[in-house]
Amino acid sequence: MNFNEDGLIPAIVQDYKTGDVLMLAYMNDEALQKTKETKTSWFYSRSRQELWNKGATSGNTQTVKQISYDCDEDTILLQVEPKGPACHTGEKSCFYRDFDIGEEPSFKREVVHQIFESILDRREYPKEGSYTNYLFDEGVDKILKKVGEEASEVIIGAKNNDDENLAMEIADLTYHILVLLAEKDLPIERVKEELTKRVKGD
Repeated sequence: MNFNEDGLIPAIVQDYKTGDVLMLAYMNDEALQKTKETKTSWFYSRSRQELWNKGATSGNTQTVKQISYDCDEDTILLQVEPKGPACHTGEKSCFYRDFDIGEEPSFKREVVHQIFESILDRREYPKEGSYTNYLFDEGVDKILKKVGEEASEVIIGAKNNDDENLAMEIADLTYHILVLLAEKDLPIERVKEELTKRVKGD
């Protein structure tokens, strides 16, 4: 690796599930080796002039799933499974503030995960009047009925050549499938694992 004159290399930390960029820190060679060996993120503090293991004090650890490096070999990318927020402020990501450039993204990459987490939260902490809790209260048969109904609506939307309606119906179907996953205690990552197997076998 091409460490700079101080023996350091920037390390970008990314949530391996959602793709969210969580933080930027620096590594020296020892920190990189410790990260490889322990499968947890280690960095070098430029202010304290010492190694530090993310979460050793706060408990907000990061389990490393993949380590990549760029074409110039002067930047590291860590894909991690975070336990708790990455930022010392308590925010999930250090990049929680935006410049106003007069542009709003039309979608969020992590939206499916956000909805799934919200569904799990509703299951754990029921809220009166919640449609999600109504589905959980009715049980798996009701959830399956809604999945079937929404699948039929997707077919109708596709046959009608109405892209806007089709997108809405696919969103409805996706939501009800996520409720089904929660009802069956099946993590969304299990579906991703299955899709990954199919990509490798294609």
